[in-house]
Amino acid sequence: MISKIVKTLLPITAFSCVQSNATTPKKQQKPNIIYIMCDDMGYGDLGCYGQKYILTPNIDRMAKEGMRFTQAYAGAPVSAPSRACLMTGQHSGHTEVRGNKEYWQNSKPVYYGENKDFSVVGQHPYDPNHIILPEIMKDNGYRTGMFGKWAGGYEGSVSTPDKRGVDDFYGYICQFQAHLYYPNFLNEYYKERGDTAVKRVILTENINHPMFGDEYFKRTQYSADLIHQHAMDWLKAQTKDKPFFGVFTYTLPHAELTQPDDSLVAFYKKQFFTDKTWGGQEGSRYNAVVHTHAQFAAMITRLDSYVGEILKLLDEKGLADNTLVIFTSDNGPHEEGGADPSFFNRDGKLRGIKRQCYEGGIRIPFIARWNGHIKAGVESNLPFAFYDLMPTFAEMAGVKDYVRSYRNKKKTIDYFDGISILPTLINDGIGQKKHPYLYWEFAETDQTAVRMGDWKLITIHGIPHLYNLANDLHEDHDIANEHPDIVQKMIEIAQKEHTNSELFPVTMPSLDKR
Repeated sequence: MISKIVKTLLPITAFSCVQSNATTPKKQQKPNIIYIMCDDMGYGDLGCYGQKYILTPNIDRMAKEGMRFTQAYAGAPVSAPSRACLMTGQHSGHTEVRGNKEYWQNSKPVYYGENKDFSVVGQHPYDPNHIILPEIMKDNGYRTGMFGKWAGGYEGSVSTPDKRGVDDFYGYICQFQAHLYYPNFLNEYYKERGDTAVKRVILTENINHPMFGDEYFKRTQYSADLIHQHAMDWLKAQTKDKPFFGVFTYTLPHAELTQPDDSLVAFYKKQFFTDKTWGGQEGSRYNAVVHTHAQFAAMITRLDSYVGEILKLLDEKGLADNTLVIFTSDNGPHEEGGADPSFFNRDGKLRGIKRQCYEGGIRIPFIARWNGHIKAGVESNLPFAFYDLMPTFAEMAGVKDYVRSYRNKKKTIDYFDGISILPTLINDGIGQKKHPYLYWEFAETDQTAVRMGDWKLITIHGIPHLYNLANDLHEDHDIANEHPDIVQKMIEIAQKEHTNSELFPVTMPSLDKR
């Protein structure tokens, strides 16, 4: 596929965006939003963030034509709770979903050919009594589409795309199912087609072959390509007459590390002539990999080609000037399925990976392009997190006070934790409000974190560790004993922001545990 990159992607990279000088009409249509979020891409995995080994020309072009953020944060260090922060506008001390709790293990088996699968798949559902982002956008006249990973409720639960404001969906309801890039089925829902609920689409060419082992690679229906094609078909159908909100949650470059064995993979095999192998893990649905570096790099460049096609289509349809496009990742880099984040992030800027509250687990690439609105080639060091995107998008949709408009008055407290970053995007930061601190927690590794200015407090099993990011970005020097007053203040913040969750218990920090 590298030949295709040379022949098709490079022209996309060279495609220059044109700033609109036309007179703004008296009544401007609400801006469109395309939110592209990939899976487990680290802060340093893109060329525009310093990556030396992987080609990402289209995403790099986005950075040149828009704004690149250097202190953007995921909602959590792992998939489902991080996405929950995006969807709910709540940090992970307030969200219902705070981990990757699964609902497939005890369901009855179902067979596709000789392949044993599960009759119910998915994760813990979002709180049905708290509004989520697609519902807000739909309420304000937007056509809503989501393509990729849902991870916000299991099949048949109170929180599936059809019940939560999504008009069109195609992809994985369940993130565990997404471990297979050649799965037995995907899920879909298209409202205008008359669908009444999310349903399964059986991939008939795949189920003739096993899910694990050498014969698995005879499967031909590659989910990443299928999801992207549905996203593109949806985008092609959009017009200037109705604003649209597209959430493209691509599963690349999450493990398993496999894809079509085309010229793109062949190109990277030559780049990493000395490569690694990995033996597979059937229980996790990770098949064996012969060239781990080549596969990982090719997955990111493949994803970059998807981004290039999206940008090109928006330009061709004349929609780029009224469409905010965001590219980001759901959390830090993974080491699953044979991936080696230490190899691709040798600069060592950030400590930690997925599932850790160190910077490497939660600081993510974040790029925004909006022709004529966001200045080209701008870098922002504004610290913000995923829960700030709900108020940002709501403001773009014309909602003056999103909390007042959408809080559930039947609840004693309905948390909304975000601050709109729209002033930073389009107004040089004039009028930008800032968080006094940011907060995270993650029960599965028993960690919490607070960032207050340059101070970063991480607690692991309740034990606090303090770092100063201004001179210790890699978080090597724990200076908690030297600054007990700062530690005390940040512990009080963590205790204030945490609400108890029986499903996702975490040990809160205490000075007594040092």
